[in-house]
Amino acid sequence: MTDTPTVLKKIIARKHQEIAMRSSRDSVAALNARIQGLDSSQNPRGFVAAMQAKLDAGLSAVIAEAKKASPSKGVIRENFIPADIAKSYQQGGAACLSVLTDADFFQGHEDYLLQARAACSMPVIRKDFLVDEYQITEARSIGADCVLLIVAALNKTQLTDLNQQALELGMDVLVEVHDARELEVAMDLPNKLIGINNRNLHTFEVSLQNTIDLLPRIAEDSSERIVVTESAIALPADVQLMREHQVNAFLVGETFMRCEQPGDKLAELFF
Repeated sequence: MTDTPTVLKKIIARKHQEIAMRSSRDSVAALNARIQGLDSSQNPRGFVAAMQAKLDAGLSAVIAEAKKASPSKGVIRENFIPADIAKSYQQGGAACLSVLTDADFFQGHEDYLLQARAACSMPVIRKDFLVDEYQITEARSIGADCVLLIVAALNKTQLTDLNQQALELGMDVLVEVHDARELEVAMDLPNKLIGINNRNLHTFEVSLQNTIDLLPRIAEDSSERIVVTESAIALPADVQLMREHQVNAFLVGETFMRCEQPGDKLAELFF
């Protein structure tokens, strides 16, 4: 984490403050009790399995994101109703749903995940900056089926420990990388999902070339992985470029969020 971008350092510092506040209000024991009390409808839905099912059917596996705002773009969607967004995405053919729960930088909330998941049958990933075991337990307590772990935000021990904890709680894990060094770390984990973020965290510029450049490093292990390209998907040409490189799993948010019916845009772009 010596080369951690400034914005990420700021977010991580805020996360530790947030964890301290939350844990004083809801202890780990209370969260675990909540997990034990979840009904069958909140059992993990199988995030990886849903992605694989789409791919096996010869379709794109799209993780469609419900995102109200971002640090670089500000408010993206004013009329933000998570349940309606989830229904639209499901009708549009998404494999899975991603919901931002970070409040300070993305105007997200845990309730958004609860509302979205209740409105659809898709597995849902908690999209946040997870740096502590408390957050992993919290994710399962709100019904998350999968969590995001960002290699740039964690040292190797943290990454391994949080990954193992999530798996033990029955969740899948999407491990996100930005460059070759991070990918090398991620490849040491047994995870099926490897997310390649096409956004440079130092400049905020996006380029699909990042995914293309990193693919050869996964080639020998490609049968054991699902590569998810993240960010920079806006046009049919972007989707076609990824398909030409045998990448058929996508995480897309902003492109959909700017449309009145995000699921219609999803169907137009991918199907």
